[in-house]
Amino acid sequence: MTAIEFNYQLTNLSSNLERFAMSLTSNHEDALDLLQETFAKAITYRDKFEDNTNLKAWTFTIMKNTFINNYRRAVKANTTFDNTDDLYFLNLNKESTSYTPDSEYTVKEIQKSIDELDDDFKKPFLLHTQGFKYKEIADQLNLKIGTVKSRIFFTRKKLMEKLRDYDYN
Repeated sequence: MTAIEFNYQLTNLSSNLERFAMSLTSNHEDALDLLQETFAKAITYRDKFEDNTNLKAWTFTIMKNTFINNYRRAVKANTTFDNTDDLYFLNLNKESTSYTPDSEYTVKEIQKSIDELDDDFKKPFLLHTQGFKYKEIADQLNLKIGTVKSRIFFTRKKLMEKLRDYDYN
């Protein structure tokens, strides 16, 4: 396929690609940017396209992969690293610091459910939520690591059962 034929067939896919871009981004300007980036990549890598194969599927794949890569790049750009020895990733939403009456009520309900737990389950769970590793919890509580893991697992399960009225997703 010649470059002119390739470009002609590519431009004929424009409306289909624009609809697909819109379904991915849900924003008209972002969809147009994604469309333009897809066209640029398709033209740049035209030599990778094999004749007598599905150009539409090939360009849709380029668009999907471009969207995924852009999304990952954006998430990574919003990830903050702290400078502790363990280098935790902090992905705090800037709005997450504002409290509403509902969120305070929810926190109180969750805390109440945690407080009602048996100490054998509550201690490992609280240490885990504070960022301790399973091995550290096992050493601190003089337990086997498997015991710590199972207690944390069962505690999560109990809490999810108690708090099933709350949406976890």
